[in-house]
Amino acid sequence: MKIIQETPRLILRELMPSDDEGMFALDSDPLVHRYLGNKPIHSIDQARNVIDMVRQQYEENGIARWAVIEKSSGDFIGWSGLKLVKEYENNHINFYDVGYRLIPKYWGQGYATESAMAAIHYGFTEIKMSEIIGTANVENHASRKALEKCGLTFVEQFTYQNTILCDWLKISIEDWKKKNRK
Repeated sequence: MKIIQETPRLILRELMPSDDEGMFALDSDPLVHRYLGNKPIHSIDQARNVIDMVRQQYEENGIARWAVIEKSSGDFIGWSGLKLVKEYENNHINFYDVGYRLIPKYWGQGYATESAMAAIHYGFTEIKMSEIIGTANVENHASRKALEKCGLTFVEQFTYQNTILCDWLKISIEDWKKKNRK
């Protein structure tokens, strides 16, 4: 198990096959999928397939979402991190996206922002990315607020997969450096 980043309250590490129950708890919850097209998973095998897919992205791209572990409890609370998007999205391809998904009982505690900030730091300092994108369903005000707290700024709205109206936000390495000099 490889720890990627630590924050004051969180451990961000590679997703492991042993995270299957936590992933199932996360992705089977309809609340989690409210702004994602509302397609929760229905079996532990689907959770295992998601983990396998993410682990394949580690091998192919060197980066993918990470398990988020709450230090105080040791609990799997969701995932966060960076992903190389290789499909066209909003007329872009081969860009890095920061994202997060948490089990609802951990919402509202700043974990999305804390984990995303760590991921952005990693992207700019370790991988030397030039910019990072974030997207949020226009109705998901909490997610957009978390992205903005991380320094991402609104660029435009777009329709994701021809069904979901989303906000497109981004931060460049230059803007990140300015924000973190303060």
